[in-house]
Amino acid sequence: MIVPTDNHDGNPESKEVPHGKVQDPKTREQLLNKIGNVRKQLNLVIRGKSDVIDSVLIAMLAEGSVLLEDVPGVGKTTLAKSVAALIDLSFQRVQCTPDLLPADILGSSIFQPGAGTFEFRPGPIFCDLLIADEINRASPRTQSALLEAMAEGQVTIDGQRYDLEQPFIVIATQNPSGYEGTFPLPESQLDRFLLRLSMNYPDHENEVELLLDQPTDDPNFHLDPAMHRDELISLQRIVRETKVDRKVANYVVELANATRRDSRLKVGCSPRGSKMLVRAAQARAVLLGREFVVPDDVQELAAAVVAHRIALRSVSSGSEEATHIISELIQQTEVPV
Repeated sequence: MIVPTDNHDGNPESKEVPHGKVQDPKTREQLLNKIGNVRKQLNLVIRGKSDVIDSVLIAMLAEGSVLLEDVPGVGKTTLAKSVAALIDLSFQRVQCTPDLLPADILGSSIFQPGAGTFEFRPGPIFCDLLIADEINRASPRTQSALLEAMAEGQVTIDGQRYDLEQPFIVIATQNPSGYEGTFPLPESQLDRFLLRLSMNYPDHENEVELLLDQPTDDPNFHLDPAMHRDELISLQRIVRETKVDRKVANYVVELANATRRDSRLKVGCSPRGSKMLVRAAQARAVLLGREFVVPDDVQELAAAVVAHRIALRSVSSGSEEATHIISELIQQTEVPV
């Protein structure tokens, strides 16, 4: 049952998560083994994309959402569905189209003539993992319906606020900008995604294996849960407690300042972008079995976290140019020892 929220502080970071002995070494090791098993099975479903798989898991551990941008048919939706199956998350899938309305995602109040009252019918957004396919085919009005949910973990419908249960994660796919019938995501919407990733085509060898191993039906139907949602929440709490040395935090701020000074950029990385980069680095450290963040964590994730949060002066430049600039700035920024 969906219960309206009478009051809410609007800050997703204030949400309480279940407390358990997640820092107990044995418990921590068990949780890491489970996420490792999820990681292993995903690599069997999506061949040759271990970097993308790791990034998606990092986003989930960091309580963030993911935007997968690429041409149709490279496995974006398959990856999202496989993650939901392996972590035993309740998930809903929305196929975005130009005529999709905000109510189709959020839900609406239906008048019941017999009772003479309105009954709220929740939409697909009330789940653990929302898969928004081809999000940039939806109108800007419908895209904005996700803003409050992704930023604050709640939705407002007919003046009433409803909390979304944790975890709440969005994995959205989109076709490259310029494809027929697409609406570019505005900056405010892009900023709600922790990571922006590209699947790219598989290499020759992995594509050959994909053709030879092609089953007669969808492999996702055979995926048994390797981890439960409560265990994911426990890992998310471990991520929050992962140590970040002051030198690493200073390194992140130096990178952010470099984007703000770069003459090729109209808008640099915001403080929220810096914060998200640290959270992603904490998640990567946990995924790799460490209890502290190192500069490598920051370097590996900087482009995926920051590139969609900056604005280029040249309107003709695309996301690839932004990624290239971030990579250059990483090379130019002194790494702490």
